[in-house]
Amino acid sequence: MKTKLTHFLTKRYYLLVFFSLLLQSAFAQQITVTGKVTAASGEAIPFANVLIKGTQNGAATDFDGSFKIAVGGNQTLVFSSQGYKTTEVAVNNRTSINITLEEDAMKLNEIVVVGYGSQQKKDLTGAVSLVKPEEIQKRQVTTVADGLQGLVTGVKVRGGGRPGQEANIEIRGLKNLQNTNPLYVIDGLVTTGNRDFNPNDIESIQVLKDASAAAIYGSRAANGVIIITTKKGKKGPLQVEVSAKSSFQIMPRYNLMGTEEFAKWNNMAYDNAKADSGGNTIYDRQNLNMAVNTDWQDATFRTGMIQDYNASFSGGNENSTFFMSANYFGNEGTVIGTDFDRISFRVNSSGTKGIFSIGENLAISNSKTDEMSGNPIIDVYRMTPTIPLYDASNPGGYGYGKQGVADTFGTNPLAIADFANTTNENFRIRGNIWSELKFAPWLKYRFNFGYETSFDSYKFMRKVGNWTLNQPIDPSQTDQNKGRSQTTLFENTLTFKKEFGKHDITVLVGQTFQKDKYDQIYGTKRNLPMNSGTGQYYEVLNQGDSPVVGGFINEAALASYLGRIEYNYDNRYLLNAVLRRDGSSRFSDENKWGNFPSVSAGWRVSNESFFKSEFIKDLKLRASYGELGSGNIGYYEYKSFVNNFGAIVLGNDQNLFSSAAQVKLSNSQLRWEKLKQTNFGLDLAVLNNDLRFTADYFIARTQDVLFGFPILLTTGNDGGNPISNAATVENKGLELELAYSKKINEFSFNASINFTKVNNKLVSLGNGQNENISGNTITRAGNPVGMWYVLQTDGLFQNQQEIDNYKNANGQVIMPNAVPGDIRFKDVNGDGQITSTDKAIVGSPWPEFEMGLNAGAEYKGFDFSMNWIASHGATVYNGFRSVVDRFDDNSNYRAGIQPWTPENPNTDFPRVTKGSTLNSRGDSDRFLENGDFIRLKYIGFGYNLPQSVLKNSGISRARLTLSAQNILTITKYKGLDPEFTNSNIFERGVDNGAFPNLKTYSLGVDFSF
Repeated sequence: MKTKLTHFLTKRYYLLVFFSLLLQSAFAQQITVTGKVTAASGEAIPFANVLIKGTQNGAATDFDGSFKIAVGGNQTLVFSSQGYKTTEVAVNNRTSINITLEEDAMKLNEIVVVGYGSQQKKDLTGAVSLVKPEEIQKRQVTTVADGLQGLVTGVKVRGGGRPGQEANIEIRGLKNLQNTNPLYVIDGLVTTGNRDFNPNDIESIQVLKDASAAAIYGSRAANGVIIITTKKGKKGPLQVEVSAKSSFQIMPRYNLMGTEEFAKWNNMAYDNAKADSGGNTIYDRQNLNMAVNTDWQDATFRTGMIQDYNASFSGGNENSTFFMSANYFGNEGTVIGTDFDRISFRVNSSGTKGIFSIGENLAISNSKTDEMSGNPIIDVYRMTPTIPLYDASNPGGYGYGKQGVADTFGTNPLAIADFANTTNENFRIRGNIWSELKFAPWLKYRFNFGYETSFDSYKFMRKVGNWTLNQPIDPSQTDQNKGRSQTTLFENTLTFKKEFGKHDITVLVGQTFQKDKYDQIYGTKRNLPMNSGTGQYYEVLNQGDSPVVGGFINEAALASYLGRIEYNYDNRYLLNAVLRRDGSSRFSDENKWGNFPSVSAGWRVSNESFFKSEFIKDLKLRASYGELGSGNIGYYEYKSFVNNFGAIVLGNDQNLFSSAAQVKLSNSQLRWEKLKQTNFGLDLAVLNNDLRFTADYFIARTQDVLFGFPILLTTGNDGGNPISNAATVENKGLELELAYSKKINEFSFNASINFTKVNNKLVSLGNGQNENISGNTITRAGNPVGMWYVLQTDGLFQNQQEIDNYKNANGQVIMPNAVPGDIRFKDVNGDGQITSTDKAIVGSPWPEFEMGLNAGAEYKGFDFSMNWIASHGATVYNGFRSVVDRFDDNSNYRAGIQPWTPENPNTDFPRVTKGSTLNSRGDSDRFLENGDFIRLKYIGFGYNLPQSVLKNSGISRARLTLSAQNILTITKYKGLDPEFTNSNIFERGVDNGAFPNLKTYSLGVDFSF
């Protein structure tokens, strides 16, 4: 027995010695590794995971991206962080390892905000696009919409360079006949992404494009939804970031005639008119002032300047975080007398205690705009070079022409900028307070209170002085109003989220209530006194005479109930269903409520057991159907408007009695405009997720479109066109996006191209109407909205014989009053004369497709990026040419033109004459042009100073940038800018003095510590 015991103890002893040696060997090989984890930009990545491969042991980086870990010298470290590709690094007995993580363009596990909640990107079943906020922030933009151009399929943005100008944004084409701007949701507050909002505060942007993705917002989401989340603080020490960007802007110029060339053709126009009239003296030449050669563009346009300064402070601990920012944005416009200034502040904070969390997002801003007076974009070519800038003989001292010397309807831009000043100032507070109770890991209640108020101040000051010919001398006058808008929002939501084996279910139910109120008071005074010491007018309303005062209050409310179910089975089968019910005070009681359902499904084929492909890393098919609504009408459209300020004389004594009369017709049957949209999508990733492809095809039909078509004033209606559910609009579209990114050692690059094709069609007009004509466009059932409806030109008459031989089938001379050199128009109906009945549909203002190209590269602290946009297939109307290429009035002309003369018959430019409108008809295809363009929208270079330079400065990151916008445009369009905007949906393709996009050159610096 003793021998057995001794033998057993001996074996245990040898085992202990053996394991002891193993442990000693392991500990002998274990080393401490320190290092830093950064992004390709050089910025530290806080809270990145550092794991020892094959174990659960690891560490996390601190706020500066630094880490420290004990590891075996022959082991491997695995670095990972949300939004970046996981990277493995062998230790090889090194004690210091610095690693740069490559951004994961797919970001399948990225959290996407989808309204009242969030999802992982890989689980999306609707058409949702994510935009990198830095893509917007690196551009010099006034609003969020300006920066979205070319970045997202299906999103069309048209802006301009006027200070404070807000871009028009259209998601997936035309869905109604009024407003096309989407709904903005900022930190859960339904609001606007207007010029008061600071784009530097953005943390993430999601664009909800199809009905299933946007259905949770129901009646307000018909034009799409843009969800913005602003920056929040992160756990760690105080982080300070400062940026400054300075830009200068250049206005494009027309190529116009100087005095000598202008006089030649102007005199010819008068001479030809005199010849046409048989020598009538009313067509004698003007007595042009040849001693004057004014360049109105030089006098009106200037180099614009933009200053953009931003500072932010953030930090936090385990239980609370905070973020604060301040911004100044100032834009001195390229047109004299224009300016925009914005000051904004933001505070976001949150805290957690047990199951309770609370936070707030608060933004305060004050913006002031010195609005453009008149339209100098037009006036610079309406004014002729023979008119001086100043003329002491005119009231106010500015030149604007004289009868018989310089007859023009143009306006002196300097004079109107001096004598007619308009300023708009807005002080806005917007934000929300939220709180959450997490009853269990799978059950959460959230309350959100949102509030927004804006104090608006408008002032118009009319000084004594004239700016155009034959203008009456008006007294000084000031028009002022003070308005206040208020929006209050109450939201209650309950979220259930639970996994049962392979089943992942999320259920959301909620209730919201929003109330809007706007009130305004206004006043007018005339004959304002002037301060003799300063020469300035007293602009306060207690001065002057002829007072006019007034005011009004508008109120509206929206109550809603919503629910959503998200179901995920084994990461293969995805289902999302939404129902929202909205009730609006803008409709009568019988039509107040509307239901807006949607359902979407996804199939991740790449996760099926039968799908085995090393090449394809992710393949998902999507399909959805949803219904959205719109109540985009005035506050009280279903009620009649009565004017109770009238008076009537009655009786033998002719006594005056008060009276009232209905002045605006009402429509008590107004109901919700409803959009029904079907979407089919595909998401594909190959080559280790380096190459990604997304495709979406959609069909959308909007029924009961709310619009006010013109009606006769003989109906007794003089309060505007009454709204009705008047039309049905349909559009179909295809969206494609292909993106590639790759990192090779220290060099990384990325590129993406997106393609959007949208076709719209007016299915029916309703109200018994067959068509609607607006300007030179026609909207007819079965065709796209706003098609070009004009006379067709057919060359020039070269001699009298051609005029005499131009006959209809009955032998009638069609244009007997024409002379050689005049335009020949097509007699479409064959009645032997040219009238409006000869107009025909000749083209579309809508592009056949639009594209965007984005590319970038990084190498050793240097980076480069660019953005191109392109549009093809649109026919546009050049309002500039419709003025300067006509000679029946007195404006300037395009330099270098070669009109028809007997000596110069080989031209397409008709003869010039003052006495006939034949060659200047604006309702012809003469001024229609190809609207195709390719534009380098943005190009930028950046440099991150190396850490070796910054290590003793206390600065953790410093960056220099140089960029340019709109510097190259390839187009045949002869106007200032083919990328113009027109808010009239029926005249979308008309460029009538639209403010152009400007060439902008920017230099910036930002740093953090």
